[in-house]
Amino acid sequence: MHYDENKSEDLKHDFWKALADSPFVFLERKSDPQKAVVMTAQLDKDADSEIWFFTTKDHHLANMGPAIATFAGKGHDMFARFEGTLVEETSRERLEKQWNNIVEAWFPGGKDDPNLLMMRMELGQAEIWNSDLGVLTTAKMLMGKDVRGEAREEHTETTL
Repeated sequence: MHYDENKSEDLKHDFWKALADSPFVFLERKSDPQKAVVMTAQLDKDADSEIWFFTTKDHHLANMGPAIATFAGKGHDMFARFEGTLVEETSRERLEKQWNNIVEAWFPGGKDDPNLLMMRMELGQAEIWNSDLGVLTTAKMLMGKDVRGEAREEHTETTL
């Protein structure tokens, strides 16, 4: 399927904005999909191909490897499913940069807690949907008119 490159870039931009506004994803390892859990994505405005997560070394996600994240935006106007690889983040500089009060609330042992694990998800393929079709398209839909073309324009398969 061919996608308009500009529209694809616009959707990627909108995705990153929506994820920053509500950084919660349903994360699963590909080899263990029945154990998907809600995680808070730690973002960096200068890193658009990586996301970080904090967990514990005894959590099932600590096995790392290929993973899938599912995202629904705050107003249900943006949806995404993206793949990547979970790897241990060993950079103390990155830990310092991503650490915040919300993370600390989950890890009262602090940055040096021996059970703390910081993971980096190296991003790959993604599918992004913008469900905000606009007033005219929504009116067409409410009248039972075909809106599949307009909806296709608000979807892209891309690499993050």
